[in-house]
Amino acid sequence: MESRSAREILAAVLARPDEVMLEVGAGGELLVARLRVVIAALLLVLPLANAVSGGTVRETLIGLGGAVFVNVFAQVWLQLARRRRRYRWLSFATVAFDVTATTAVLIVLAFAHLPAALNSMVVWGCYLLAIVLTALRGDGRTTLFAGALAVLQYGAIIAAVFAFADSPEHLLSSDYGAVTPGAQVQRVMLLVIATMITATVVYRMQRLVEMSGTDGLTRLPNRTWLLHRMPRLLEVASEEDGSLSLALIDLDHFSRINDEAGHHAGDRAIRHVVEVLKGMTERNERLVRLGGEEFVLVMPQPLGTAWERVDAIRRVLGQRPFDPERGNLEPLRLTFSAGVAASPHDGHDLSTLLRRADRRLKMAKREGRNRVIARDG
Repeated sequence: MESRSAREILAAVLARPDEVMLEVGAGGELLVARLRVVIAALLLVLPLANAVSGGTVRETLIGLGGAVFVNVFAQVWLQLARRRRRYRWLSFATVAFDVTATTAVLIVLAFAHLPAALNSMVVWGCYLLAIVLTALRGDGRTTLFAGALAVLQYGAIIAAVFAFADSPEHLLSSDYGAVTPGAQVQRVMLLVIATMITATVVYRMQRLVEMSGTDGLTRLPNRTWLLHRMPRLLEVASEEDGSLSLALIDLDHFSRINDEAGHHAGDRAIRHVVEVLKGMTERNERLVRLGGEEFVLVMPQPLGTAWERVDAIRRVLGQRPFDPERGNLEPLRLTFSAGVAASPHDGHDLSTLLRRADRRLKMAKREGRNRVIARDG
């Protein structure tokens, strides 16, 4: 894996995740929502434990009110998270809720007893939980957002408590100990450290997902990428009342290169083909390697235009022979057959398009080498 500078890593964390990572994040959001429901239910036990251990009635009621509030919203977020990928703002909203709910409880504790607002380890620890759980969303932006919001809100509480304390004695408590500036600075630093560690975890997850969606030989997107990306591409084409064409490309008689020149030459031939295809690919088109000598070219164009594009690429590839650089083998003229299928504005799913393109590819193979087939039906 290539090394990256700190600036490149930060840029990657701040960037909007790709479709694969968004799909992972949607599942993570639902998992967090379910976990939030369980944690919220457990929070109902804390006021009871406080009362049994000799806590004041006021603190018990405050804890109970906060637990009920969190439980109600936990159910709301769970229902929204079940509608996967529908609300792109959901992860930011739930993160803001988790952090702000913690801040709200600390503020209520401050009105009851100033030291409790800054020295309550149980409530303050919810900041750390909110930050760490952002790793499941797979979006570094939510992690940095959670960390920044927690630092700002808790910093505001620190400033307010010290401002309202008339004397050092008001910051002393037999239950919570002494509130000191040094200890509060350490807590803020812990929030920053937790944010950095979680952002690093998210970055590593993104890199692993990126590698899982990338072909190792050609660095092209692979089948995994296609399966996750195509639904969104079809959705966009439908929204814009357009068409999306898909060309299934298969190199002709590729096995002879492996047989005559070896597998290393076969890999070089694949890269040669990719170089030609990428040179002919426009910015809004995506080339995907399914595996072996099979590729998919995704084009936001109607069937007729897509057929002409693939046929033009086929002719260019035939004009650029591949040199095996082994023995007395002459440069080889590489060609491909292709089947082209299109999704009009009424939409088709990926499996339908692949089946149609594969059927046309087989027709091209049967009707003769070096053919491109694009037909209706």
